[in-house]
Amino acid sequence: MQTLDLQAVGLRELNQKLQSQKDSVEHQRWQVVNAKGSHAIAVGLDAPIEVTVEGSTGYYCGGMNQKATVTINGYAGPGVAENMMSGSVIVEGDASQYAGATGNGGTLVIKGNASSRCGISMKGINIVVHGNVGHMSAFMAQSGNLVVCGDAGEALGDSIYEARLFVRGSVQSLGADCIEKEMKEEHLQLLKQLLEQAQSDAKPEEFKRYGSARKLYNFNIDNAY
Repeated sequence: MQTLDLQAVGLRELNQKLQSQKDSVEHQRWQVVNAKGSHAIAVGLDAPIEVTVEGSTGYYCGGMNQKATVTINGYAGPGVAENMMSGSVIVEGDASQYAGATGNGGTLVIKGNASSRCGISMKGINIVVHGNVGHMSAFMAQSGNLVVCGDAGEALGDSIYEARLFVRGSVQSLGADCIEKEMKEEHLQLLKQLLEQAQSDAKPEEFKRYGSARKLYNFNIDNAY
């Protein structure tokens, strides 16, 4: 394992070393120490490497990730795994607001709680939160899956498109055009896979599914003036 001391090498050099693995992977496993809440750690990675960040991070850690596995042994600031394309980001603690925003693919696992707007405008990412999520989570979520093993705050799935939302606990309120939907066998199997991947012991049968009523984003001529 290659160890990088963020306070010694600086953010630019640290990210350059990790991003340089794109064309040929020289070292498979990396450890980042002395993170101390710094922003934009391990962004723009494009290689199947493993990066472990020791300590909590600031905003956008693991953003724009492709192929890499990024583990944060602490808490994550706003926008963790923002615009992730593939690979995985694992947060051992809590995550701040808009975790996984605009994610196109890959998997984000949050072992603690997530704040407001988790999964905002998600576009294919899988997000599994072991704890609770805050208000306006999955706002304008287009595709992908948000799994919440705890409770969800106000306006869950507001203005949702075709993403699938699974919540084990209570939902404070549903947003515009978001409704509870039937949990079919295909959804139980999908949920089982996601929970196993996230190392959660929750059972798929304990969840409810939510999604779009498909009334908000379809044009209705009767509403035209």
